[in-house]
Parts: sequence; C-alpha cells; structure tokens
Amino acid sequence: MNAANKPRVRFAPSPTGYLHVGGARTALFNWLFARHEGGTLLLRIEDTDAERNRPELLDGILAGLKWLGIEWDEGPYFQSQRLEMYHAAAERLLASGAGFACYCKASVYAGADAAPADEQEGEGDGEGPKAKRNIACPCRDLVEAERAARERDGTPRAIRFRAPRTGVTSFEDAVFGRREVQNEEIEDFVLLRSNGVPTYQLSVVVDDIDMRITHVIRGADHLSNTPKQALLYRALGAEPPIFAHVPLILGPDRTRLSKRHGATSVSSYAEEGFLPEAFRNFLALLGWSPGGNSEFLRTTEIVERFTLEGVSRTNAVFDRPKLEWFNTEYLQKPPVEDLLPYVQAELERAGLWNGSQASADPIWFAHAVDLIRPRTRLLGDFTGWARAFFNDDFDYEAEARAKFWKDDRLPALLAKLADGLAAISDWNHDACDAALRGLVAAEGVKAGLLINAARVALVGRAVAPPLFETMVVLGKDRVVARLRRALPVIAPN
Repeated sequence: MNAANKPRVRFAPSPTGYLHVGGARTALFNWLFARHEGGTLLLRIEDTDAERNRPELLDGILAGLKWLGIEWDEGPYFQSQRLEMYHAAAERLLASGAGFACYCKASVYAGADAAPADEQEGEGDGEGPKAKRNIACPCRDLVEAERAARERDGTPRAIRFRAPRTGVTSFEDAVFGRREVQNEEIEDFVLLRSNGVPTYQLSVVVDDIDMRITHVIRGADHLSNTPKQALLYRALGAEPPIFAHVPLILGPDRTRLSKRHGATSVSSYAEEGFLPEAFRNFLALLGWSPGGNSEFLRTTEIVERFTLEGVSRTNAVFDRPKLEWFNTEYLQKPPVEDLLPYVQAELERAGLWNGSQASADPIWFAHAVDLIRPRTRLLGDFTGWARAFFNDDFDYEAEARAKFWKDDRLPALLAKLADGLAAISDWNHDACDAALRGLVAAEGVKAGLLINAARVALVGRAVAPPLFETMVVLGKDRVVARLRRALPVIAPN
C-alpha cells in the first residue's frame, strides 16, 4: 500500500472537559489502527464552544494523551481557527439548494443538531442533554418574497440542511456493517447558527473532508449523527469515509460510565499510580478482542494484532479490579529496566530521589526495585510501605511493634545480631542467614522471633520482602545502623 492509500484518522476532543476513559479509549483505538496500518493520526481540537472552552482543560487533555503514550502525527488543529472554512461551506450548501435560510428564533434550534460537549468524539462518558428534533423546519418552504422580507427586516438567519423527505441514507460501518436510515426520520438540522457559530455536524464533516480522513473511529453513541453527516459529505461533493463505531463503556451496574462509578478522568489514574502501558492494555480490551485467551499484551503486540474486525458490537464494562490486576502484572512481568523511569518519577514526586542511593547507584536502584515490585500494586507503594528502602526516615508500624516487639529478650538479641552482622566480611544472603541462625541456636530461641523483629527494625513493617534479601539490598552499614537505632524504641513488657 503506497503512502497515498494509507489510512488517515483523527482524535477530536473538546476542551470543555477532562480526558475521560471513553475519550482515551477512542484515542487509543485511532492510534492503534493508524500504527497497525502505517497510517496517520491527526489531533483536532473542537473548540468552537467559546463559552465552555477552558485552556487548562486542553492542557489536561494533551497531558493525558502524552501520559497514555498516544503520539499524533499532525496537529493539533483548532476549529476556532477554521471558522471561515465552515462559513464558506454553509454558504455553498445554501447556494446549491442543499441548505436553506432559517429565521426561527434561536431557542428553537440552539443546542439542537450538535452533539452535547460530553458526547463529542473525544469524550463519550457522560449523559448529555438530548437534542431537540424539528423534522421539517417551516422556513424550508418559504417563498422568495417571504425570505426577502425577513432579510429586509434584519431577522437573524441560521442555515439548515434541507434533509430529503423520501428514500434512505446509507453508510458503511466497519463494526456494525451497512446501515440504512429512512430519510423521513432525519430532521432539517442546523449547519450554521445565527450567531455565526457552526454546529458539530457541519464543522466535523468540513474538517474531515479537508483533512482527507479515511476512517472515522468513534463511540457508538454517534451512530445517530452519522446519517446526517453522510448526507453532508455527499452534498459537499465527497464520499463518506469508512465509519467504525466502537461500543460504549459501562459501569459495573451496566449503566453509562459516569462519575458515580468513581474516577473517570485519565489524570486520576495517572495520579493513583497506574502504569501507562497497563492502562493501555486494559483500555484496548474494552471493546476489542485479539482472539484467543490472551490478556497480558505488550503495546507492540497490540499494535501488531489490532484490527477493526476485532472490535465488538457489545458494550464494554469498566472493571476496576481488572485494571488493578493489569497494573500488578505490569509491575511484575516486564524487565525491571522498563519500570525504573516510573519509579524514579514517583520517588522524585515524594522528595526521596535527590541525594539518595537510588540516584547515585543505578545498579543498586534496579536491584531494589526488582526486590520490591512483586509486592506492589500501584507506583505509590514504592514511596509508601517501601519507603524504608530508599530513605532512612521512616516510622515503625504500630501493629508490627505490638505484634513482634513484645518479647523482653529482643533488645539484647537484636544488639547481638547487629554485632554479628557487623563482623561479616563478605556481605551476602547466605552470610546474613548464617549469622542470624547461629545466634538463635546459641540463644535457644526460635528463628521466627528474631526474623520478624529484625524486619520491623529494618523497614518499619511486618510485611516486606524476605529478610535476608532485604539485608543484601540495604547493605551492611544501613542494616547494622537500623538494628541499633531500634534498640531504645523496643520497650520490654
């Protein structure tokens, strides 16, 4: 396939809300399709709603896309900078008879025929207000004298599309197959409002024609918009692209995913400590199947296997426990080197990086992360319960102290353990193990008593990686110092 025949797709969010899960999945599917086919992904910002646009929300959308690893090839293009093109298209449709002047009060059409902001193609998580339907506008049949009179009176004028009253409108959908709608069900939808602002229907079609979009991949809630847009394409002398309407994302209660189900903003998941690749893997399987039973798929494999034929018609369910499972898998399975940049960023955020052993010794850092990661669920665990591996300033967990520091023999035992460990010349797992077990044999106590007490002294918690592996990672000087630091804190009963 030569470059001229490569697919061109776009992601088109509106800066009136954050990048939500639905929008992120739409962006991901477009990106995966473009990368699989060797095509081009455009980023278009649908910002014609001047009253609701907020620059900080655009910044959040772009940051969310970058965090998710979705890179666009062209753009961003801003619809607010392309208004003359929409006006010209509306006037062309008016001159050709495909459109007509509408002199109805703005309240009759304001908000109708334009997808609600939270249902535009970049979003799709909320339940926006339903658009009014005015199947046949009375202005459609005004005679020339009546139109001239309204023009002389200065009556504000919108432009509507003259929808056909007979026949059917059809379009091809890569997911749902060929679709047909009776034209008598399509209203005379607004193209250009009387205040000069284009509607969603007009601007999206004009842009897609101008940007040579070959495939429109978006949420299934746009199926109702597509017949109108198919009519517009043809009225403007262009063939419609191939559409692919992907299933909606539902909450666990099978209702439309919304804030009542918890966080829906991508930034929230980034802040919680989810890994971008884990989130990509999870999102990709919300409405798409690679075939077989595979679930853990690195991004390169998803790109290789992604096709529109694999997209389901069935709505997907957002399963938070499943997302956490994916994150745990991505913390444990990939090479530790893949994880290090994310752990470093987490340590930097918590103020634990600069001047630490992790920042000074890359090999030690990788070893420490590799030891800790089997017990982590989110990135925040590296600065939470695992803080003691990267910083000497940590507290002793109250429950751990109450459970494992209650034997009055422990101060003396831990002091002897510290002395024994300090005498080791070749610091390794077996040497640490031998020193502790030799002590418990000599003192006639159970190994578990000293192992559990030492673990609390070294990392402040009852639950941590195996003790002797922890000792190796912390190093002799730090282990000995921490055992001795704990002695004054251990109060015999």
